[in-house]
Amino acid sequence: MKKFSRRKTLFTLGSMAALGPIWAVNERFVKPKARIGACDWSIGKASDPSALALAREIGLDGVQVSLGNVANDMHLRQKSMQEIYLKAAKKNKVKIAGLAIGELNRVPYKSAPETEAWVSDSIDVAKALGCKNVLLAFFSAGDLRNDPSGKKEVIRRLKKVAPKAEAADVVLGIESWLSAEEHLEILAAVGSSHVKVYYDLANATKMGYDIFEEIALLGAENICEIHFKENGQLLGQGKVNFEKVKVSLDKIGYRGWYIMEGAIPKGMEVLPAYRKNLNFVTQLMKS
Repeated sequence: MKKFSRRKTLFTLGSMAALGPIWAVNERFVKPKARIGACDWSIGKASDPSALALAREIGLDGVQVSLGNVANDMHLRQKSMQEIYLKAAKKNKVKIAGLAIGELNRVPYKSAPETEAWVSDSIDVAKALGCKNVLLAFFSAGDLRNDPSGKKEVIRRLKKVAPKAEAADVVLGIESWLSAEEHLEILAAVGSSHVKVYYDLANATKMGYDIFEEIALLGAENICEIHFKENGQLLGQGKVNFEKVKVSLDKIGYRGWYIMEGAIPKGMEVLPAYRKNLNFVTQLMKS
């Protein structure tokens, strides 16, 4: 048996005594309640402040709101529109969980010059609305697969805007068809703590990626937020094994929002579908 010096033993016992209250707190520690929200477009209220009233009716904690679209010139950049959203959030006791620029799917960040202003301005909007994450979408016309020049330009633009995001403590989240490894390559090239991955379970599953390995590889430090999503099915009734997802997320210590997307069967109305989805996620988080 290894011998300890008296001096070291006293130091160890003293340290344990000092840490005693912390241990006691940890023993009584209760995991914070999961924050569950939905995308405004998934509940049929894209770029519409009435999404917050519907969220209250569903029972959600928050809504991921769209910055806007081309038609309304990204209307949340207007102070008057920000006030409308903030008042709606307060009235309905629902949080603005985050922002999303879905219009980047039609007007690509990798090429369209006006999108640089959209992303830069979204940082100011997020700060004004009191939310942390801005989803940058890279699908359809904005797809980065097999597009090295597009990736290069996205990296250049993100490196340019990252200092502003860092100063505001707002995270820009990349959501795309790319694998976890490819996302990490972009993050490494940008080199900012405020550019991360917005992880979508259904998209990654559709691509054939092992979502459990990807979650472990990315870690909580690289996932800013997560979409609990299914296509054409209620959550828990489709392809994604959410029970196993929860285990994977618990292992990495994820504590962000759980934002529900899609998950409406054909012919089913939004309200009953999302009440069922919310009940599923709520029960899942208790397990």
